[in-house]
Amino acid sequence: MTHTSVAAYAAPAPKAPLERTTIPRRELGAHDIEIEIKYAGICHSDIHQVDNGWGEGIFPMVPGHEIAGVVAAVGSEVTRHRVGDRVGVGCMVDSCRECDNCKAGLEQHCTGTGNVQTYNAIGRDGEPTYGGYSTHVVVSEDFALRIPEGISLDAAAPLLCAGITVYSPLSRWGAGPGKKVAVVGLGGLGHMAVKIAHAMGAEVTVLSQSLRKKEDGLKLGASDYRATSDPATFEELAGRFDLIINTVSANLDVDAYLSLLRAHGTLVQVGAPEDRLSFSPFSVIGGSRAMAGSMIGGIPETQEMLDFCAEHGLGAEIEVIPAEQINDAYRRVQASDVRYRFVIDASTI
Repeated sequence: MTHTSVAAYAAPAPKAPLERTTIPRRELGAHDIEIEIKYAGICHSDIHQVDNGWGEGIFPMVPGHEIAGVVAAVGSEVTRHRVGDRVGVGCMVDSCRECDNCKAGLEQHCTGTGNVQTYNAIGRDGEPTYGGYSTHVVVSEDFALRIPEGISLDAAAPLLCAGITVYSPLSRWGAGPGKKVAVVGLGGLGHMAVKIAHAMGAEVTVLSQSLRKKEDGLKLGASDYRATSDPATFEELAGRFDLIINTVSANLDVDAYLSLLRAHGTLVQVGAPEDRLSFSPFSVIGGSRAMAGSMIGGIPETQEMLDFCAEHGLGAEIEVIPAEQINDAYRRVQASDVRYRFVIDASTI
């Protein structure tokens, strides 16, 4: 392995600005690959974890679980990847590999050791994991995805979290021709949900607080765009949708959104607010509706998503930034001032 320590940007303490530093990377094991990171997406969950919004974090913390790069070295027994391959790493870098979920390709729901997250976790070697705001990463070949040539690496990086987070429920709940799908929020997750649902053949409506991004939503594939701040929206769209994907990380009136579902329709929560959500049981009993949740996808489904996006020419809408602008990008994400995903140029780290 060329690097035993690498440059990175880390938060030294909760809520502290990120700063340039160096971090250790493990030696290359027989089944490991070393990735030279080219781009790393900034996910809203990075901000939640740096701020300890989801519980006590492990500091110093190097965020980043939307990683796209090129294989720089391979272990002696690696068979899935070769030096020079375009690869990506998403939200997890390991699991027990032995439980029923892992064997079924649902590593994100590992019931053995639990999945090992790309950062802010302890690996099976007992050491903290550090994410993609760095120049290189070493991972098991089993948790690296092939990025098809049809997607540029910078636009592919956010697919490793944002893309799979919305692709998985859209696929599972049958978004396709004849189905009416609503996407709540047109942000990093929401804009990919619109693109993917449209490519699957569904009729897509965006439900956003205002009409500020209406033109974007229609260009991305939505056929309708409604403001949720207008009470008429909930009256006019009552009972309309087969599936609603809620991508926002804020507390909403869940009952109001459940009322927009047809009989047997499903509202899927993928955004992760820091506070609890609540709803009346009668909102799901009436119409036999369902309230569900979804988190990323397993390795096989993530590869399926990447292949689907390449086939349909889909990538994230991005703003590429140098590493020195990470803290400013965090402030802009919190102010909803990005269309639609910041991506760090790792060569600037």
